[in-house]
Amino acid sequence: MNKPIIYQMLPRLWGNDKVRPKKNGTLSDNGTGKISDIDAKTLEYIKWLGCSHIWLTGMIRHSTQSSEEGCMASHPQFVKGKAGSPYAICDYYDINPYLADNPEDRIDEFKDLIKRVHEAGLKVIIDFVPNHVARDYGKISPAEGHPMLGREDDKSVHWKEENDFIYYPGCELQLPTACPKGMKPYHEMPAMATGNNCYSAEPGINDWFETVKINYCDFRTPTWDKMLDIVKYWASMGVDGFRCDMVELVPAEFMKWLIAEVKNEYPSVIFIAEVYKKELYNEYVRNVGFDFLYDKSGLYDTLRTIVEKNVDDNGMPVELWQSTMGITRSWQFLGDLQPYMLNFLENHDEQRFGSDFFGKDAKNTFAPLYTSLFLNTAPFMIYFGEEVGEKGMDEEGFSGRDGRTTIFDWWSIGSVRRLRKVIESGDYKSLDVKTLVKAGMKREEAEVFVKFAEATRLASSDTAVTKGTTYDLCYCNLSSDGFDKNRHFAFLRDYEDHTILFACNFSNREAHIRLTIPEHAFEWMEIPVTDELYPGKIIEVDIAPYDAAKIVLV
Repeated sequence: MNKPIIYQMLPRLWGNDKVRPKKNGTLSDNGTGKISDIDAKTLEYIKWLGCSHIWLTGMIRHSTQSSEEGCMASHPQFVKGKAGSPYAICDYYDINPYLADNPEDRIDEFKDLIKRVHEAGLKVIIDFVPNHVARDYGKISPAEGHPMLGREDDKSVHWKEENDFIYYPGCELQLPTACPKGMKPYHEMPAMATGNNCYSAEPGINDWFETVKINYCDFRTPTWDKMLDIVKYWASMGVDGFRCDMVELVPAEFMKWLIAEVKNEYPSVIFIAEVYKKELYNEYVRNVGFDFLYDKSGLYDTLRTIVEKNVDDNGMPVELWQSTMGITRSWQFLGDLQPYMLNFLENHDEQRFGSDFFGKDAKNTFAPLYTSLFLNTAPFMIYFGEEVGEKGMDEEGFSGRDGRTTIFDWWSIGSVRRLRKVIESGDYKSLDVKTLVKAGMKREEAEVFVKFAEATRLASSDTAVTKGTTYDLCYCNLSSDGFDKNRHFAFLRDYEDHTILFACNFSNREAHIRLTIPEHAFEWMEIPVTDELYPGKIIEVDIAPYDAAKIVLV
């Protein structure tokens, strides 16, 4: 497999063309995107962008406050937002009815989407949520022939290894939110443990009170088999991979068993782990068997710290933990685990780079983007709208103006609407700012898009990036003219007779750098010595503030 590039989208938001959505609007107020909006032109665009996979976030049926378009309304006291969280699953074997043109045909429409994705030369990833379900999971019976969690539970005991959930006999659930006026409070008796390992009948406002914790043991129980059945159900439909939510909250033994069982029948299916503890990286790759892991606590956090220091530069000295030297420490920590990391600058949990809370302006993204995208063969993830600099600064409702794109509200995103208009016209292929503006983008969106798309397309096609080795040039340029060890980062990528130099400027000042390539780089990467390129040769690079440069050496 060449360097995987994953395009994450929330279909509910992707296809929504509502021009003026209402804050806290209902489904009928604000509308929703549909499965059919992920059409052939959309998939052609995603493939053109350099992507290999599309992660369809929020497909599996979750609790919602809506009773429209085939939905069954859940009690609003525990549902977060009018639309509800995609991670509060109420039926593992179903697609959200609101995503279908005809809700009764939603499974067939999803199968058709899988077929379209495959015909476009892409692969499908969906979420697997192994740790928790919606508070009212079980109100909808699963597909015929498939098990339901909790149906045979003994609710008279707090814990039992055969039980799928954890109970508090004699205690009624006390939610931290007020019941809407005129409604009876949500009733749960006995109360069940909450999804974020809140073992109490009284979850707090910061707990995942919309969810119920699934009970696991460190050895195989009926719960294990029920969860395996879910993954095999979707794999049998043609799903190519699963992004596994919060796997640190379920036993590693279970995930190891599940992955092995699935791959025995579907060997090409991939598993991506949402993990945050770096000390567990080796365990999850070597022992558990995940194909890729989030590197949130590694490269993402390192880059974010560097960016925040420089976009808010007040003239104070750079501390070691704010320095670009942290990038070197990050890859050295990973060692040969680097190819298993999933790099990203945005996803549904994180703040948008262009928001007021992170990079301030999407035009500042290219130093961290080049580092995250080009540093190694590890996969990279794009969050829909990132390529046009979406700011995430709408105030949608439950999700306030927090720099994130809401996963809880019915909403429509202006930058994505404009992007889709350009996709429909096909003018994105021009990579020309004037053409893109004429087709419907704002100028600042078009300027970001051109550079972003050029980068992702290079990352998916250039052999030095997709297959090559990496050489960090920072250690040998600490005294080089113009090189700031705290704000600049430079590296080589090489494959066979093809070598590229990448240099990134994280500072708010233009950089004029004279970089030296040492003899060791030629030996390590087997770069042929020529009259034009030889050990000790000085490569002069000019880089604008917050920008990056690419120089093809061979």
